[in-house]
Amino acid sequence: MQAEIITIGDEILIGQVVDTNSTFIAKALNKIGVSVYQITSIQDNKDHILKAIEEAENNADIVIITGGLGPTKDDITKTTIAEYFDDVLVQNDEVLQNIKSLWKKYIKQDLSQVNIDQALVPSKATVLMNHFGSAPGMWLENNKKVFISLPGVPFEMRALITDAVIPKLQEQFELPFILHKTLLVYGIGESNLAQRIEQWEDNLPEFIKLAYLPSLGKVRLRLSGKGKDKETIVLEMDKQLNLLLPQIEDVFVGFDEGGDLDVLLAKQLTEMGKTLATAESCTGGKIAETITSNSGASAFFKGSVVSYATNAKIEILHVDKALIEEYSVVSVQVAKEMARNVQKLFNTDYAIATTGNAGPSKGDADVEVGTVCIAIATPTEVYAQEFQLGNHRIKVINKAVNKAFEMLQKEIFKN
Repeated sequence: MQAEIITIGDEILIGQVVDTNSTFIAKALNKIGVSVYQITSIQDNKDHILKAIEEAENNADIVIITGGLGPTKDDITKTTIAEYFDDVLVQNDEVLQNIKSLWKKYIKQDLSQVNIDQALVPSKATVLMNHFGSAPGMWLENNKKVFISLPGVPFEMRALITDAVIPKLQEQFELPFILHKTLLVYGIGESNLAQRIEQWEDNLPEFIKLAYLPSLGKVRLRLSGKGKDKETIVLEMDKQLNLLLPQIEDVFVGFDEGGDLDVLLAKQLTEMGKTLATAESCTGGKIAETITSNSGASAFFKGSVVSYATNAKIEILHVDKALIEEYSVVSVQVAKEMARNVQKLFNTDYAIATTGNAGPSKGDADVEVGTVCIAIATPTEVYAQEFQLGNHRIKVINKAVNKAFEMLQKEIFKN
């Protein structure tokens, strides 16, 4: 079973908006065993939309379209879909009542005609009720193919995919069982990792595939099993994981449960009842930002000091000036002092500290661009390392963040 995703909107093509809808839809489809054949982004243009739908119908069993369903004149998807299926638009009373209820509750203004026209849908369509907006989802079928049109507003689209589209697809089609297991691996490059597990990978059964998903300082290993027999896939997946894990135990930090290592750390610290603080220089608050971007961070994260300038390290974090003069502001000695002192400041169990030179100039310290020192304070000791993370500023910062999380994970494992 294959699907094609079409996103409509000039704002995507000019880079004004990032297309997150396709990512969400593809993940949702993949979880139920539907493969995505192609993802296409197109203009709000009738000829372009008609051509894209025709091509998608030839490529896939399921075509999902998002965008172009608003009340303005440039939103032409609905009328174009009606034309493609040689259909007409008719008013759907249930949709109109939903729009009236939304306006009464949230807008508190009179409905204009363009808002009322949102209740017009192709006569052949099954309406997918949008409880968070005025544009309904639409489900049409033609030549044993399914065409689904959804609003482009992300939270509206996601609710419709989760609550309406996926259940309806599962009900209508006999879909294979699919199982993913994604392992988070830090501190080893993709090529070295591949070489280490080459023999194991060569012996994987045909119905289990391995994918390497590398990024800065980390690699995701995704195992995907797909087939009709759920029990066979589950048992074989467990068997292969038991064979793999002993080979990567020194770099394996956990299973990806919908997030990166920061998500895993948050879960571990919360479950342990332990707390964390950060003192950041070269990372400029990026570690704290990453941590607090996840809900529930207040359960373990107590605060951060962004001591970017040398004076801030001395005056706020109380790093000994003589220590800086002896070893340099970018040194493992200063990083350890930063971690130790921010741990005391916030009275936490753990602390992370970073000091370094992300570039492009050398700054306060006469060290090479890309030099970063990271320290971890635990309930019993402080540990620090120096790294050379390259010469690209953004990459240096992001690598430092990932390395800090990796180091904290290892210290948690020890304790």
